[in-house]
Amino acid sequence: MPDIPVDFAVMTSLAIRYGTNMLGALLLAIAGIWLAGAAERTAHRLLLAARHMDVTVAGFLSSLVRYAVLAVALVAILQVIGIQATSLIAVLGAASLAIGLALQGTLSNMAAGVMLLLFRPFRVGDHIEVGGKNGEVRDLTLFFTELSTADNVQVLIPNGSVWGNAMTNFSKYPNRFVETKVTARNGDADATIQDVQAFLSENQRVLSSPPPIVKKVGYGDPIELDVKAWTRAADTDALRYELVRFVTERAKAKEREAAQPAE
Repeated sequence: MPDIPVDFAVMTSLAIRYGTNMLGALLLAIAGIWLAGAAERTAHRLLLAARHMDVTVAGFLSSLVRYAVLAVALVAILQVIGIQATSLIAVLGAASLAIGLALQGTLSNMAAGVMLLLFRPFRVGDHIEVGGKNGEVRDLTLFFTELSTADNVQVLIPNGSVWGNAMTNFSKYPNRFVETKVTARNGDADATIQDVQAFLSENQRVLSSPPPIVKKVGYGDPIELDVKAWTRAADTDALRYELVRFVTERAKAKEREAAQPAE
């Protein structure tokens, strides 16, 4: 076989040229990622410093700043590698239909995120239930809504599922009422009602207006009592727990009194 001549000078020149381009592209990628993170943090801090700025809106807009910086960095990297922006735009235009079909679920989540941002049915810190998931809103991004459950478990729900399903916001209104059922023996029903009403009137979590209601809803033995009391939204779980504990301890005290032998 005839020997193939190798021009080491040309190969060295190409290696230096493309190696320099790749090194520059790598440095630009590192710098772009760092700048995107710094820009997101700075934008978030500045937005929160503005008056009447919602935390959810600030987080959403700062994430858009991050993606914008990454897009600029990507164009710069392609220029360094040698891909012209006009050629890139032409390729993206030709592939836009295929990309849109392939990513229609992702794009729908992003569009739902924009709608959630515009209409703001909830805010960071609200307690909501959506799609069978219940928890406190921690964050809203372009694609996901992050919830934290009562046992501190992270739940990520695609924005499309959040926007397309019925949602319950437990924190929307400042006051809520607690309703629970209490049982009492037939001969002790009136005394139970008086004790529960006294407990509610002394409890600082209970609002005086509208006044709490304790009434009989059944007959027989035991008798079922319906208890309703208004409280601040943040105190709902605490009041329900205190009420159940009071009724339980009262019932145990009555059982101990009945078990004691008469003197």
